[in-house]
Amino acid sequence: MAEALKHLIGPGTARDTADAVAGAFSTFDPDAFLDDILPVIDGLELMQRGQCIANALSRHLPDDFEAAATILHLCLPAPGRAGLSGWALLSFNQYIAAHGRDHMETALGLLKALTPHFTAEFGIRPFIADDQEKALAIIAGWVKDPNHHVRRLASEGTRPRLPWAMRLPRLVQDPSPILPILEALIDDEEDYVRRSVANSLNDIAKDHPDLVADFVERHSAGASKDRLWLLKHASRTLIKKGHGKALANFGLAPLDDVTASLTLERGHVGFPGELAFEVRLSNTGKDMRTALVDYVIHHQKKDGSLSPKVFKGKSLQLKPGESVTIAKRHAFRPITTRVYHPGGHRLEIMVNGVVQTGADFSLGVSDGRED
Repeated sequence: MAEALKHLIGPGTARDTADAVAGAFSTFDPDAFLDDILPVIDGLELMQRGQCIANALSRHLPDDFEAAATILHLCLPAPGRAGLSGWALLSFNQYIAAHGRDHMETALGLLKALTPHFTAEFGIRPFIADDQEKALAIIAGWVKDPNHHVRRLASEGTRPRLPWAMRLPRLVQDPSPILPILEALIDDEEDYVRRSVANSLNDIAKDHPDLVADFVERHSAGASKDRLWLLKHASRTLIKKGHGKALANFGLAPLDDVTASLTLERGHVGFPGELAFEVRLSNTGKDMRTALVDYVIHHQKKDGSLSPKVFKGKSLQLKPGESVTIAKRHAFRPITTRVYHPGGHRLEIMVNGVVQTGADFSLGVSDGRED
């Protein structure tokens, strides 16, 4: 069995932090610092463990944030010095976010120095929330930094809907202030950075689909292979939802001359079980066609209504007059993110974002739940 995530931070992390701070701060009392942490840390979860160490830093570092920031900077790796790295720096993120808000330049500079050794994407978000214009003016300067971790922080830390992090409501409502950052990094030499740009654009697409479709269109002309991959990855939510312009950006416009028929192996599925089905596609036209075939399961909710979820199928090319059969099995099994309810469900087939055909089926669940 895999070790629990909370063990990424533990008593050893606290001792390493105490040693690092003691080496940078002559009046620091490592024993008193550890006395605040070791009696309680084993009973805490991952983020709480980081916060426990951050709280102890608050009690044992100078009250002056500028002085404390100098000490923390000296705890980071440097030529000739090992320093702290990895999960030991989660508490630094938490401490900086709590105590550096009135010292934005110093705090963001420290997070910039920290991010090559551990992500700082969570630490910078409170500063953006507090003073978006000032924070983004500083962060925008990182797009040409020689360190790719810093460049990635400029895109990842400004994502409007970064998973597991505080949301940035102003950027959710109006993402235009971060578009220059994303444009500056769209052809970054590091795939690690480009993926972050794509993920940020995908975040934006959830609230501003047309804006992202237009962005992709503008940046597609003469695009390199790497940029085209980024733009398609950025469009993945739009493509999945059948957004017309997003599909057209990649040559996946609605097809009048491609038809689809659907056959279910059976009309009832037990739980756990599988829905087996076949889709037959036919190109009735005179030109080669590219078809993106996805399927939608309309799950029954507790109140009897149906809730659709799109699942990725496959992309294929059809020659004039050609027909192709795709066989698929969709599993219904216990998962933590969905409660299944018995009764009528529906399967629909989408071709280039347009529903072509569908069929009803029933799902049998003994007690209406997955357990």
